[in-house]
Amino acid sequence: MFEILFHLIGEFLLQAVIEVFVELGFHSLKEPFKRPPNPWLAAFGYAIFGAALGAASLFLFPEHFMPSGTWRLANLIATPIAAGLLMAAFGAWRARRGQAVFRIDRFSYGYLFALSLALVRYQFAN
Repeated sequence: MFEILFHLIGEFLLQAVIEVFVELGFHSLKEPFKRPPNPWLAAFGYAIFGAALGAASLFLFPEHFMPSGTWRLANLIATPIAAGLLMAAFGAWRARRGQAVFRIDRFSYGYLFALSLALVRYQFAN
């Protein structure tokens, strides 16, 4: 049971760390993008970016973190929700401090990013 919990936490941490780095990257690149993008185009971009980083993560972690198929499916459902909630909390924290909040700082975009990352890992990890 502890092994499954350890693997679940590992998968969550992988997605959360990647999302936080992406969020920090967007904050550092905000000046060239003053006009807010179309929400549908932004959603498509986050999905593509999440899938690309999911593929890149396979080079570092080619194996599944979860040992069995049932737990992998549960992880595919639970981890993006948890990552989306984390990004929403991070966005709320930034808003309270008066800092700029990007789309990935909302649950729906954070969830979409994490889901596309998780789907690539689910499909292609060994």
